[in-house]
Amino acid sequence: MPDIKNLRIDGQRLWDSLMEMAKIGATEKGGCCRLALTDLDRESRDLFVDWCKNAGCTIRIDKMGNIFARRAGRNNDLPPVMTGSHLDTQPTGGRFDGVYGVLAGLEVIRTLNDLGYETEHPIEAAVWTNEEGSRFAPAMVSSGVFAGVYDLEYGLSRADEDGKTMGEELERIGYAGEDEVGGRDIHAFFEVHIEQGPILEEEEITIGVVTDAQGQRWYELELTGVESHAGPTPMDRRKDALLGAARVVELVNKIGLDNAPVACATVGMLNVYPSSRNVIPGHTFVTIDIRHPDDDVLSDMDKAIREGVAKIAADIGLQSQLEQIFYYAPVPFDEDCVKAVRQGAEDCGYSTRDIVAGAGHDACYLSQVAPTSMVFVPCVDGISHNEVEDAKPEWITAGGDTLLRAILDKAGHIS
Repeated sequence: MPDIKNLRIDGQRLWDSLMEMAKIGATEKGGCCRLALTDLDRESRDLFVDWCKNAGCTIRIDKMGNIFARRAGRNNDLPPVMTGSHLDTQPTGGRFDGVYGVLAGLEVIRTLNDLGYETEHPIEAAVWTNEEGSRFAPAMVSSGVFAGVYDLEYGLSRADEDGKTMGEELERIGYAGEDEVGGRDIHAFFEVHIEQGPILEEEEITIGVVTDAQGQRWYELELTGVESHAGPTPMDRRKDALLGAARVVELVNKIGLDNAPVACATVGMLNVYPSSRNVIPGHTFVTIDIRHPDDDVLSDMDKAIREGVAKIAADIGLQSQLEQIFYYAPVPFDEDCVKAVRQGAEDCGYSTRDIVAGAGHDACYLSQVAPTSMVFVPCVDGISHNEVEDAKPEWITAGGDTLLRAILDKAGHIS
């Protein structure tokens, strides 16, 4: 049996699993489209469950459809060391976002099986439902229910554009589990993920040791003016809702730049009504996303958004309705878990740097109920949420090796 210092995952097996999973919902440009709780999501869940059962795991599913595949420890009364991420994707998503964290957890279990290693604590690989939030808003709703941020009724009642709720779709695809959501001890939680940014690749660093995650606020804004004919209506008498939206886009961009370099501020959706070429738009729907690792700065950005939108609406003569639909504070990850990640990477000989997560992850909610940290690996050109999202096999392997070491640090390797 190899010494723990020489332990490595089977990188080729992990890569092959990723490529096999990527066939489900594969797109013409090489990406994936597996929206939450669609038939393709069900197919990916089924494959994961089959693989986990073949690895000797027991499977539990809770009422939000979160899946937990458990490898027994020597003392199964101890809380598990958990790892995982999500299988759902953006409409034009890639092959690694989320699914890498799920299958890396499975690969850790497979590796321990291959080598006959027993751990004191059980180990669980988790799949969290609807992390992306692209079909059902908000994002990370199921890990949020698990952490007690949302109640179960709220989670199950989230609806897509067609009015179908998460609860209904979980029943339809057969993943409405019986277990209660959350309320149990977790010894530690780790999530491995592609960086989704350019820093690691540009600096030629293999492992990002995630110390913190940015806080986020999401808003939905409706601007209402007056629809009228594009020809006879004088410019100075218009109440153009699209003009208001355009100024909001500029406002949001300026707020992000004013709080650089770590702030982010984005308008991601803009819907125009009635969307006719010779009608002045009377209504627009706008989404706003702001992020910063300092909650005081994030609050200042919130104030600037609210004051700026009110002024834009008053200047044009529009009615405005701004609603914050999602918020979580900046997340400082657990120091001991961060140390386990850093030590694991260094023991394997990988270069490291500390890094702040700019995106939302299920780990951000798990940190409220368990000691938590994350492992980042580079992605090509820093591109994610895109069909061309890519990562090199050696990066994928390095993240898995680091995850293995961090899990063993917490789970207590005894043989």
